[in-house]
Amino acid sequence: MPQKQQRDSFLVRNPWASYLLRRSGYFVVSLFVLVTISFLLVQLIPGDPARMSAGENATFEVVEARRAELGLDRPLIVQYFSFWGGLLTGNMGDSISSRMPVIDVILKRAPATLEIAFMAVAISLVLAISLGLAFGALTKNGRRRGVEAGFTGVSAVVAVIPEFLAGILLVYVFAVSLGWVPVAGRGDWTSYILPVAALSIGPTASLSRIVRAETLNVLQQDYVRTARARRMPSFRLYRKHVLPNLLTSTLTISGLLLGGMIAGTVLVENIFAWPGLGGVIVQSIQGKDFPLVQGIIVFYGATVLLINLIVDIALILLDPRTALDKS
Repeated sequence: MPQKQQRDSFLVRNPWASYLLRRSGYFVVSLFVLVTISFLLVQLIPGDPARMSAGENATFEVVEARRAELGLDRPLIVQYFSFWGGLLTGNMGDSISSRMPVIDVILKRAPATLEIAFMAVAISLVLAISLGLAFGALTKNGRRRGVEAGFTGVSAVVAVIPEFLAGILLVYVFAVSLGWVPVAGRGDWTSYILPVAALSIGPTASLSRIVRAETLNVLQQDYVRTARARRMPSFRLYRKHVLPNLLTSTLTISGLLLGGMIAGTVLVENIFAWPGLGGVIVQSIQGKDFPLVQGIIVFYGATVLLINLIVDIALILLDPRTALDKS
């Protein structure tokens, strides 16, 4: 049997392998597009990084020497392939402002960013699933219209509050007015409360609405009605039938939420003076620090793509039918 036919036969017999291979291909293509777009976008930042690096009072000769040192005197296509070569070898170049390797800056700052992002998504999942299940149970079969209207209205308003506005309000109320938690900085566990809350408030409201809608849908299914007819206790019914059927859609949305939260950390970190990548990328853009801007953008994008890949793999482990449906 020809090699191509053997491969096709293997993929038909193994839908998981087919799905993982195709999904990995999407990841590689998306990563290529991400790197290319990030490289081109950085070139559009106005200003001369060589001049910024050498100093406003530097002579023309000094600026040109610095330009050659940074490799900015080479054609754009050469810089592009050089950028790819650096990524593949783990060498993203040196920061123009600090002269430190870009990879060292990212490795030093990334843990603080990922900490609040993962904490926020964990809290959002727990609260959203709890609230969605509770309000779904309370408002099933059209009951308690007032409770439904209140939940829908409040969650709709909270869901659209931007992270930076939530952060400012939280600082004013709990840090400035009440003095319960630190205003800014990364210290003990209390310093995590406000930035994590600012990141998780909106997504919790959005996800709880989705969980409630899914809960109402699951409660209308025949297998749930059969379980009720057999007088299955409510706690066991929700744990055994309702919750597992919510996890697939909830996990899918959580992957998108985590990606959004990682992007949202840029604003939140600047509000709370959090020592992550958010403050660094703002400073690097202002300072025309091309290598650092490119490295951070690629890190953010690659992290989001990797999270979505992990979520997709988790989905087929949780529900193997996912692989069959997408094969």
